[in-house]
Amino acid sequence: MLPRDASAADIYSALEAAHRGLLLLDPELAQDLFASKTNSYSAENAPELLEELTPREIEVLRMMAEGLGNKEIAARLAISDHTVKFHISSILAKFGAATRTEAVTIGIRRGLVLL
Repeated sequence: MLPRDASAADIYSALEAAHRGLLLLDPELAQDLFASKTNSYSAENAPELLEELTPREIEVLRMMAEGLGNKEIAARLAISDHTVKFHISSILAKFGAATRTEAVTIGIRRGLVLL
C-alpha cells in the first residue's frame, strides 16, 4: 500500500516486493492504520514468552516468514525434515501460537522477523 503521491522508486520497490510474495506498506499509512485500531497490539498487552527462542529457532521462524515449507527449510539449513518440525513445534509452544502464521505474526511484532 502506497500513498497516491508515491515516487517511481517506491512503486518499483512495491512491485519487487509483490513479485517476491511480500507486502510493502508505506510507514505513514501503517502508522495511521495501526493507530486507528481500537484494540491495538502493544508491548504492554503482549503475552510473555515462556522461553526465549534459540538462534536456530529464529532462523527457522524467519524462513517460515518467507513462506518456505519444511522441506525447503531443511534443505537450506542442511537438517532433516523431522528436525525442522521439532523447531517449529518449539516455536509454536514458546509463543503460545496455534499456527505458523500466528507464530510469524508474533515474531514480527517482537522484532524477530523484519519485513
